[in-house]
Amino acid sequence: MGKSIVQKILDAHIVIGAPETGSAVGIRIDQTLTQDATGTMAYLQFEALGFDRVKTEVSVSYVDHNTIQEGFENADDHKYLETVAAKYGILFSKPGNGICHQIHLERFGKPGKTLLGSDSHTPTGGGLGMIAIGAGGLDVAVAMGGGPFYLTYPQVVKVELTGALRPWVAAKDVILALIEILGTKGNAGSMVEYGGAGVDTLSVPERATITNMGAELGVITSVFPSDEKTRQFLKAQGREEGYAEIKADADASYDRVITIDLSTLEPRAACPHSPGNVKNLSELKGTKADQVLIGSCTNASYRDIMLTAAALKGKKVSPRVSLGVACGSRQVFEMVGRNGALADIISSGARILELACGFCIGNSVAPRTDAVSVRTSNRNFYGRSGTASADVYLVSPEAAVAAALSGEICDPCEYFKSADYPQIDTPEKFIIDDSMILSPSSDPSQIEIFRGPNIGDPPSNESCPDVIDGCVSIKVGDKITTDHIMPAGSRLKYRSNIQKYAEFVFEREDPEFSKRALDNKGKGVHNIIVGGDSYGQGSSREHAAICPMYLGVKMVVCISMERIHRANLVNFGIIPATFENSADYALINRDDVLTISNVRQSIQNGKSLIAVRKSDGLSIKLNVELTEREKGMILAGGLINQCRDGE
Repeated sequence: MGKSIVQKILDAHIVIGAPETGSAVGIRIDQTLTQDATGTMAYLQFEALGFDRVKTEVSVSYVDHNTIQEGFENADDHKYLETVAAKYGILFSKPGNGICHQIHLERFGKPGKTLLGSDSHTPTGGGLGMIAIGAGGLDVAVAMGGGPFYLTYPQVVKVELTGALRPWVAAKDVILALIEILGTKGNAGSMVEYGGAGVDTLSVPERATITNMGAELGVITSVFPSDEKTRQFLKAQGREEGYAEIKADADASYDRVITIDLSTLEPRAACPHSPGNVKNLSELKGTKADQVLIGSCTNASYRDIMLTAAALKGKKVSPRVSLGVACGSRQVFEMVGRNGALADIISSGARILELACGFCIGNSVAPRTDAVSVRTSNRNFYGRSGTASADVYLVSPEAAVAAALSGEICDPCEYFKSADYPQIDTPEKFIIDDSMILSPSSDPSQIEIFRGPNIGDPPSNESCPDVIDGCVSIKVGDKITTDHIMPAGSRLKYRSNIQKYAEFVFEREDPEFSKRALDNKGKGVHNIIVGGDSYGQGSSREHAAICPMYLGVKMVVCISMERIHRANLVNFGIIPATFENSADYALINRDDVLTISNVRQSIQNGKSLIAVRKSDGLSIKLNVELTEREKGMILAGGLINQCRDGE
């Protein structure tokens, strides 16, 4: 039996375990990336684990999230990142160089390699034929030190692409169509692999858009073949030596096959407040737009910005719309600046935004009260834009330009029906200037790591107790994201100061949660979080586990839990439990006092836990499914404790 692309790359990197679906394996990681919102803690953990040098082929530290210098905190953290990179053998991409996923695609990604990133949209690299996976910073720290990354050997879903996209229909519409089919939950043990004749009609940036937003499916990652289009892209980046053909065997088998005919796709939007709330744009016609923002790691490539410029050329943005455009990298910015496309964008009335994550994470350009914001980014969770009352719609650059010009959400096929579709080809040679990527020091002993007053040691946890005498300190509903747990935006500047950042845990859901949890901790009462279905959606933000751990949370109990957040909970010694009977969720209330006995022995033996409510003796069975390795981490109180104990 032949192998899929997923199997070929994974099997070549397995160092622990066997390639059997559902079994735990450890894989060798070739490359890592971090960004400043998660990287500061990742490198503090790297130091805490005692590593003296990175062991990967390439590790890059990017600054692209917290580039707004409000106070000293972000600037201090950036200097810490720069000096720690110089000391330990890490490349450092300076603020202003662009967004990590766009730069990594341009300058470092290689077909057939594995990439682990402390950002959930690391699967962007799948557009180049990589197995690129988002994870918590602690997992990335271990990988930088030469340790394996552990995952469940996946099921593989093949998406067979046929036909070709019609003018004004975009790669964004492909992934939105797939999200319609698969949804945003229940896909945690899968990887998506693209194939079929339609693949050849898509450029590498278009493929990267699809794999980037594949993170919203909840799958481990997504991957395209590496083919002639891949070779051409790498050659234009001056990196043709990194090319390798990667394709599935003709007789490869898959756990599921989905066919998407590109020629029949309609332009789509993800409507408020979930990437899974997908509708055809024709259904939204007449929805007035107040703000349009083009950019983010999903849609800020050279192709995207050139198409935006071509569609705007000679036109003016609607007077009632604020249009902002952000290039994904300095390479893109310089190229559109030199060829005149930037002038066309400026002439239309657009604001030129910084080369950063910016509006996507809610740290700038927040919309007005009750606004409709049309964006090319990948997430539209409630409040993520920085304005809780705003409605955010996720669309392609083609649809975003149509909204900016017309003043309302509309189908770009209809709006531009009398216009020629811009033909944007991959340049024969991109402008290459890596001067804003700093190489590590050749003499690490001479590097003094800068530590500002906002930077502290990673918080420690105690080993798992045998009896949890716990209080349900909060009960939340379905689809709770890491943005709900740990707000981004201006709060991110406290990411290296856990004591301060922990003040904002569940800030939008319950402003008193942090104080209540700390009071419980001070009284020796363990905190328990109860959640609904698909708890922990969204980013790889491990602070959504670290800060609750600091507040004394010992267990999260929910109906179901998403992959990255579950792994982060385990890494920091918080028990990830699910209701054996989902109906029991309705029986538990905030402030219920629960006692769970024989915790350590039950975890060690793989048995269910029994939670007993003190007020009436109600007994609820909880499932805790852990690998042997994960059991050790939970019992030790987290991965750092386990390593310190020499286990």
